[in-house]
Amino acid sequence: MSFAITPAIPTGALSASVQPSLPASGSDVLLRPWEANDAPALLRAFQDPSIQYWHTHHVTSREEAQEWIVASHRSWQLEQAAQWAITLADGGEVLGRIALRWMDLLHGLAECAYWVLPNARGMGLAPRALAVLAHWALSEAGFRRLELAHAVGNEASCRVATKAGFVLEGTRRSAHLQSDGWHDMHLHARLQRGT
Repeated sequence: MSFAITPAIPTGALSASVQPSLPASGSDVLLRPWEANDAPALLRAFQDPSIQYWHTHHVTSREEAQEWIVASHRSWQLEQAAQWAITLADGGEVLGRIALRWMDLLHGLAECAYWVLPNARGMGLAPRALAVLAHWALSEAGFRRLELAHAVGNEASCRVATKAGFVLEGTRRSAHLQSDGWHDMHLHARLQRGT
């Protein structure tokens, strides 16, 4: 089937190369693709009550963590999603996760998602990582719009989005099912310059 519009990002534009590591200019943050030996850090993250509460997908074993990492590489090749581990630029331990959890290349649209491990919270790491991801996605990869949705009750996530330049556009009522029921979601977005 053909489209009446030219895709914002041509099919194959991302998967033609390996998923990049994204260093932050003038910052200590590095986003890098997940590696097989990151499985223990991923498993540890999903044992945190806050990450468990705000995320519907869980990792409950080292095998699931390894499968998750393999799936993250496959989703890049299929141009469906992109996942990065958040580390410090010196290549230290995994401190969090950031992602384009789904990507629509036709419209140049993607949704961001993130979490940070307890020992790295309160350092401003999540907004810096989100800003790095947004810069790459909007300035280099060719996305025109990035969205970010979080439960209205997740005030920390709201602060991260705002600090990274994502404008609050509204509330999607009863839009996301969590373990304790349906949550209203704040919708934030950041646009490519000039749009």
